[in-house]
Amino acid sequence: MSKNKLYKFKEMESFENVLQPNIKDLRNINFPLKGNWNNDYFKNQNPIILEVGSGKAEYTVALAEKYANKNFVAIDIKGARLWQGAKYALSKNLKNAVFLRTKIDIIGAFFWKNEVSEIWIPFPDPQPRKQNKRLCAPRFLNRYRKFIKSECIIHLKTDNKYLYDYTSAVLKHNNIEPIEKTDDLYNSSITSDVLLAKTFYEEKFIKHNAKITYLKFRINNKTEIFDIDFPKI
Repeated sequence: MSKNKLYKFKEMESFENVLQPNIKDLRNINFPLKGNWNNDYFKNQNPIILEVGSGKAEYTVALAEKYANKNFVAIDIKGARLWQGAKYALSKNLKNAVFLRTKIDIIGAFFWKNEVSEIWIPFPDPQPRKQNKRLCAPRFLNRYRKFIKSECIIHLKTDNKYLYDYTSAVLKHNNIEPIEKTDDLYNSSITSDVLLAKTFYEEKFIKHNAKITYLKFRINNKTEIFDIDFPKI
């Protein structure tokens, strides 16, 4: 491990806006903020928005700066990446942003029913050979359903056309009509918050003339979402 990473990990231990729970402990005890994020952490009743697989958390910090009346939680297992977003948030005194270092697979251990209003999934690993590992697959969408409010907006932004097509097909199969949908975001008429920030990876993709796709859709916490038999690459 590089000295730079070790430095970041050490510094992050002192960050008041970073939570690094011991995953083994969660087998025996409940995460203390589960169901209590508004009261015990943010000290308000503002909506909670997640950025899952957040990397450097570009969307969390950009949205937190724009919306002081909303709360943001960036989630990723890679500490060296989260360090960047957390450090920036501290420098800007963003009290409405927190950074949770953990595995997305156990996301249900951290949130309770009706606790989350919106989810961002920016440039996730497309997992071309592992359909169930995709953060927009029904396996994960159904996990999100356990802690979202009755209607939850989800944003998927990716350069991967295969992932975009797969997710579109899942939505169609489950009779979910996208709110916004485009396979070429920067040549579309969309002017929403999805343009507010560009992730580290997005900047690299754009430099190589990759088209950026975007899906905005709504799921509810009562209706199960079913997977499909989608052609593999």
